[in-house]
Amino acid sequence: MAGTERDADVIVVGAGPSGSATAYHLAQAGLDVLLLEKTAFPREKVCGDGLTPRGVKGLQRMGIAVTAEDGWLLNKGLRIYGGGIRLELPWPDLASWPSYGAVRTRMDLDEMLARQAEKAGARLHEETTVLGPVVDERTDRVVGVTARSGGRGGDEVTYRAPLVVAADGNSARLPLSLGLNRRENRPMGVAYRTYFTSPRTHDDHLESWLELWGTNPETGERVLLPGYGWIFGMGDGTANVGLGLLNTTKAWGDTDYRALMRSWLAETPAEWQFDEEHQVGKISGAALPMGFNRAPHYGRGVLLVGDAGGMVNPFNGEGIAYALESGEMAAEVMVGALSEPEGPRREKALSAYPDALAARYGGYYTLGRWFVRLIGDPRVMRLATQRGLSHPTLMRLTLKLLANLTDPTGGDALDRIVNGLSRIAPAA
Repeated sequence: MAGTERDADVIVVGAGPSGSATAYHLAQAGLDVLLLEKTAFPREKVCGDGLTPRGVKGLQRMGIAVTAEDGWLLNKGLRIYGGGIRLELPWPDLASWPSYGAVRTRMDLDEMLARQAEKAGARLHEETTVLGPVVDERTDRVVGVTARSGGRGGDEVTYRAPLVVAADGNSARLPLSLGLNRRENRPMGVAYRTYFTSPRTHDDHLESWLELWGTNPETGERVLLPGYGWIFGMGDGTANVGLGLLNTTKAWGDTDYRALMRSWLAETPAEWQFDEEHQVGKISGAALPMGFNRAPHYGRGVLLVGDAGGMVNPFNGEGIAYALESGEMAAEVMVGALSEPEGPRREKALSAYPDALAARYGGYYTLGRWFVRLIGDPRVMRLATQRGLSHPTLMRLTLKLLANLTDPTGGDALDRIVNGLSRIAPAA
């Protein structure tokens, strides 16, 4: 359908997991796709680098082999510390999802996904910074983007396509330029992480520490914060160590996250080597846009995927799985829509995308928003940490709920509980 080097069927802005997944599935369907990435690969992103079985499934659907032979460190489940208890929970044995998770640095993962999209036929342009949308004044639709190629001193160019995908992460510069601001009634998280050389590097579990202690800025008292610390072995001699917090705490804007991280790590065993001597790189932070905190997910010829659409799971801060899934969902809708003539029939087809997102995640994300409000109360967080871990069946249910891992039909009683709660919760 596209006619020149700067024309395409679809322009995808951003080559993170959501953008590369979108471009891959579009190219697999035979569409001409431009994938515009502001940096050059390899490049780093702030992330825990851990994938649940849900994330592994998304990679497999892009043709990525997630095996130890292919350089992945696989994990069996989640290990939790809290309330003086250490608990190991295996990933659920389900028909719909793999029985294992995996770890890979974003330095490797993002380039792997972008190259996979290229192999499928997407045209990847690195060091191409999108400056803003091109809007048809007659229809008020976005029909392309302006961009600067080759870095800060590069030429400004215009790319055109009937559809544009915003996959530009938590910065969401393209959606913001179109007036799509963050929804203040949706949760927001923040994550900080670094790496340490550590004997924990080959750990076969993702590890979560539920007790992060901060200070109430109003009373000065010590409070349990709504969040968790993580330790993920990377298999390369290092461990990814970080923490995530929610904006439901009064300490949100007053917390020194780097100091909080150091005070938590000071309580871990010395032989793990989580100290300045063994630290690799600085402590870096990033925002976690959660629970559909930017909408609508389609309008004026633009679809939002991944973090740009606020699709991080409010329960656990996981973003990669939802980036991959929303990219595939958006691609499927666009393939059908572009087979329709321009006009009402195409618009009707495109409106299926936000409907599909709401059907898959809406009720579940509503549960997540209720959850983060609850644990924003230090008393609830303390009760959950001190009492919940001593009940294995409750924790198996909690793992399925927090990781969004159930079989949609059939399954066991715990699956039916989680699925039932997601169905009855409003999807707004």
